[in-house]
Amino acid sequence: LEGRDRIVRCLVRDPSKLTSTSPTTESLAGDVMDPATLKNALEGVETAYYLIHLMGSGDDFEEKDRIAAQNFAAAAKNGGVRRIIYLGGLGDENDPNLSRHLRSRHEVGQILRESGIQTIEFRASVVIGDGSLSFDLIRSLTERLPVMLCPRWLATDTQPISVADVLSYLLAALDLPEGESEIFEIGGHDVVTYGRLIQEYAQQSGLRRWLISVPFLTPYLSSLWLGLVTPASASVARHLIEGLKNPTIVRTDKAEKSFNIKPHGITEAVRLAIRKADR
Repeated sequence: LEGRDRIVRCLVRDPSKLTSTSPTTESLAGDVMDPATLKNALEGVETAYYLIHLMGSGDDFEEKDRIAAQNFAAAAKNGGVRRIIYLGGLGDENDPNLSRHLRSRHEVGQILRESGIQTIEFRASVVIGDGSLSFDLIRSLTERLPVMLCPRWLATDTQPISVADVLSYLLAALDLPEGESEIFEIGGHDVVTYGRLIQEYAQQSGLRRWLISVPFLTPYLSSLWLGLVTPASASVARHLIEGLKNPTIVRTDKAEKSFNIKPHGITEAVRLAIRKADR
């Protein structure tokens, strides 16, 4: 955004942790759970990016996500915001077995749209890159376990996307014409299983890993297992794994037709992520 000569204002709980390359970038302390802190942050803003997820805040994350989105939407409306750009999650919302995590992602988008502000919602699967919790789980798991007993969710189809491509979509949304709210499903070039994603990361990292499929490792037990071998807590891992049972693939070509973006395939996406992490 700074490279596009935009004046950027960041809402953060701790401004001291924010780094910037532009003297025009502002940082304001605030919290979406405290409506009083949002007024100044959103006044005069033309476009607001909503990149907030409270799944790590406890088992009641759905209610917290709901309140956060409602607070933000109300403050954006009062502040005269003309467009909200939101990064959510893929998954068939008509699936009665859709996980709590993915259903909450969709609900947040709905709340933002109901504000009456044009909302551009991007729905993505695993984002391949540093800072993505799903990718960090896969990376830590692959690096720490030479032999993995793999439950059935590792055979679920997913369409991971490079963080570089996600950023391209988020930036390109600035140039969309004003009008109705839109939902765009975005993904990389390849549809793979989670097991294939682990194997790709292992191969490019020079690691020999064996995946042994077993039918008895339930999602709950999987989350406890992941909690032992990754930086994420077992509760966060459990919610993520509940979502892994649901296919997260792009079902429409709407994003392809609307944006001049050619997403990377899994090999290139993983290569870029590893190269950045090694810097």
